[in-house]
Amino acid sequence: MTPPNPGEDDVMMPQRIHLQYETCLFNSTSLIGCQVRRDPEGSTERYTRWINNISQDQLSTQVYTSHGPTVIMPTWFCSRDWFQRVGTFDEGGKGVPEDLLWFYQSVGQGGGVVRVDQCLLVYRYHQQAATHSVLEETIWNLRVAFLQERVINQWESFTIWNAGKQGRKLYRCLSSSNQKKVRAFCDVDENKINKGFYTYEESKERPKPQIPVLHYRDASPPYIICVKLDMTGGVFEENLKSLHLEEGVDYYHFN
Repeated sequence: MTPPNPGEDDVMMPQRIHLQYETCLFNSTSLIGCQVRRDPEGSTERYTRWINNISQDQLSTQVYTSHGPTVIMPTWFCSRDWFQRVGTFDEGGKGVPEDLLWFYQSVGQGGGVVRVDQCLLVYRYHQQAATHSVLEETIWNLRVAFLQERVINQWESFTIWNAGKQGRKLYRCLSSSNQKKVRAFCDVDENKINKGFYTYEESKERPKPQIPVLHYRDASPPYIICVKLDMTGGVFEENLKSLHLEEGVDYYHFN
């Protein structure tokens, strides 16, 4: 295997270990991350904003998004005791998202997620990164399983926010018992709303399930939100804010 180019390695700031160690002393069962600076500057701009700017509470509530771990693996710091309790990494090889799997195991065992709000790492982007070898469908299936285990299995009913491709895909990938919990889809697209319902054509049930499609103002929480953040010039975020809901109680992002 060709050794990595030294210019492609991430670079940590001199104070990183000291600051993360101090934070760990008060968060011994948490995974500690930090803010980062991307190199080349401007690469994965939306992702980098998310890494650096979601709130401390959202580090725990937004663990189901397509971005993956809410603190990125190159910034991880935790106590040896916590690492040993969670367990070792899955060394299945190329195509195994070992960081996501370990992150889910940590959260699943009650571990916290904390970020030191200082830039302590230069996070380098390059095409040879191992993350590019992981199939999107592999990530998707792990995310759906984790969402069902941690959230949907505990709910009696819920609404999927997005009657488009992503929302329908989530519905189709749910267990049959959780599909029955979906009371409605909601959206802002008048064409979808005017149609009135989504028919699950792949279902073996007779008649085939038809799930109502509502305007988001007419729908009821809790929601699983399948709308990407930071993509609508703030329109979606304002719509969500107008409902005065609590993230982690009334809704979770699965974008």
